[in-house]
Amino acid sequence: MFGSTGYSNGYHQNQQQQSSGEKRGGGRGRRGGRRSRDPHGFRVSERQHHHNNNNNNQQEQNSPPPCTDFDMAYFHSYAHVGIHEEMIKDRVRTETYRAAIMQHQSFIEGKVVMDVGCGTGILSIFCAQAGAKRVYAVDASDIAVQANEVVKANNLAEKVIVLHGRVEDVEIDEEVDVIISEWMGYMLLYESMLGSVITARDRWLKRGGLILPSIATLYMVPITHPDRYNDSIEFWRNVYGIDMSAMLQLAKQCAFEEPCVETITGENVLTWPHVVKHVDCYTVQLHELESVSTRYKFESMMRAPLHGFAFWFDVEFSELENSPTNNHAPSSLFGSLNNSPVDGSQKKKRANPNEVLRLSTAPEDPPTHWQQTMIYFYDPIEVEQDQIIEGSLTLSQSKENRRFMNIHLEYSSGGRSYVKESVMR
Repeated sequence: MFGSTGYSNGYHQNQQQQSSGEKRGGGRGRRGGRRSRDPHGFRVSERQHHHNNNNNNQQEQNSPPPCTDFDMAYFHSYAHVGIHEEMIKDRVRTETYRAAIMQHQSFIEGKVVMDVGCGTGILSIFCAQAGAKRVYAVDASDIAVQANEVVKANNLAEKVIVLHGRVEDVEIDEEVDVIISEWMGYMLLYESMLGSVITARDRWLKRGGLILPSIATLYMVPITHPDRYNDSIEFWRNVYGIDMSAMLQLAKQCAFEEPCVETITGENVLTWPHVVKHVDCYTVQLHELESVSTRYKFESMMRAPLHGFAFWFDVEFSELENSPTNNHAPSSLFGSLNNSPVDGSQKKKRANPNEVLRLSTAPEDPPTHWQQTMIYFYDPIEVEQDQIIEGSLTLSQSKENRRFMNIHLEYSSGGRSYVKESVMR
């Protein structure tokens, strides 16, 4: 294909890639991309930064991490069809992405697109249907083999080039006009796939190019969830008339030691949410993802047992000139007040929150496969209406495996302070 320009048809695999892969934890995984010299004549360019930065020290600072055994295991997990079936069947997710592509068709038609972590290739095909001149569908998982077959079955091999390998390693000979990726993990940052999008942006995105989604925001809020606590913990106090309370401590540890991915409703939420992290995909840098910290202060709207905190995120699909880098605030019910804090301090300024297409995983919005992520306490705290709940949160990439997330949570209420540490793996 593209015989006159030197592009070849079909599927391209990096010769250095191993056959195993890796996972997006908790049932979801993610992808990257890699490209080798094409046996049909595609010329591989030297790696270049799209800002043409020749400073060696800065290049070293921004260089992506090497591919580890953990990464290979992660990619391998995405070779399983079940993960892709779950994501594609999430109609909120898939239809919002398709709507975003069509909403930005004028940016895509006749242009070059890169799909970072293409999976089965569905977003790449949507872009081709929107009139893209060429789409680089990049995935380090072996699912790329099936993606290539899907592309050919839909007669799109002249437009969609499937590249099997990591974005950090692939080489192409042109800049791209658009980058699209479904990179979000549980608690937004779990799996660290955003780093691959940043790498693709810095290597190939033209100045003024489009990134979809463009904005992402992670929220947290205190919750009450008596039913969940009773089902997992209080159950042991009386089991068919037998006192099994000796099981309580073990039950608490097994149920609540690690974050839980579950669905809650607005009835579980005690107050308005706090913005943990606001990400502008046009400007965020790799080092910002290594550790995210915030301080929070809530005022409970009701008297109830405090069982922990819930986390969710939303993403926006907007072009660069409309990117609200400093004025973002949540548009959902749990954050629509004009005094809603942004990263703990800023105020909402956007007059019409419906002007931008948004994919939300908030409790009051239609459910998605991401659900919400819960960090439960081992023991609930009784709080009164208007009682203050405050503390700090740090999310950091595990030094052992950057796709895991270390969570350090400090919280206090009613004159008592607590600390909880956990790992999302």
